[in-house]
Amino acid sequence: MATLKEVKSKIVSVKKTRQITSAMKMVATSRLRGAQNSMEAFKPYASKFAEVLGSIAGKSGEDASPLLVPRDEVKKVALILCTSDRGLCGGFNTNLISKADKLIKSELDGKQISFICFGKKGRDWAKKQSQPIEDEFIGVVGGNFEFSVASSSGQKLIDNFLAGTVDEVYLVYSEFINMAKHIPTIKQILPIPSLDGVSEGSAEKEKDKDGQFLPEHICEPSSDALLGEMLPKNIFIQIYDALLQTSTSEHAARMSSMENATKACGDIIEELQTIYNKTRQAGITADLMDIVGGAEALKG
Repeated sequence: MATLKEVKSKIVSVKKTRQITSAMKMVATSRLRGAQNSMEAFKPYASKFAEVLGSIAGKSGEDASPLLVPRDEVKKVALILCTSDRGLCGGFNTNLISKADKLIKSELDGKQISFICFGKKGRDWAKKQSQPIEDEFIGVVGGNFEFSVASSSGQKLIDNFLAGTVDEVYLVYSEFINMAKHIPTIKQILPIPSLDGVSEGSAEKEKDKDGQFLPEHICEPSSDALLGEMLPKNIFIQIYDALLQTSTSEHAARMSSMENATKACGDIIEELQTIYNKTRQAGITADLMDIVGGAEALKG
């Protein structure tokens, strides 16, 4: 049985750990609010952009932009992997990396893969797997970042795609559903998938809440010319949105993980306190038995 000193030392140690996890939970909660506000603020812009893009795509030809044309043979694939820089967020990073790994071993098996890593965890995994890393961005996911981060990385991918050094580009990120649910998601961003779904979605909005038809978008100089300008921006928007959602998901995962760790510390402290009380009581009982035994010996 552990001594009183050992049990007391463990209790003190676990209490310190509980203080740390509680503080980390509060920090994650605070950062979560900021990240969620940024994500929610960006949604109206992204939604309206998709609506206008879908409307213009419905008036343009299939060959309006080379970004829409798939390659006859796919040999080289770029994979944008969004993870966090730090751990202590449960299975957040593991799930994202597992999603990327399954994609590589299934649909992309036999193809030449290059990584664009947002976050240390994904970068470190790619290095361990001896995967070529085209670019890396540390201190972005989970922090404060500008739209220029998405546009600069997206433009490089577009240039590589147009130059023929990349045939397809996939985005692996965490889709934020709610505080308790964030889903590892794969999205192809190059070549840009068919915009029929986007166009149909915008067509559904051709009437307002009163049932009146909304005016169509007038394109100047032409729908094809506008589409050529908007498609690259659509890629930037998707990357930026993925970074916002992954950042929000990371903070939510860390907050939940630290909350569970704090509760676990409380349970351990209760168990140790029970052990401490039993050990102390056993010590007192043993001392009393020695005293009683000594008294009886003196009487004899």
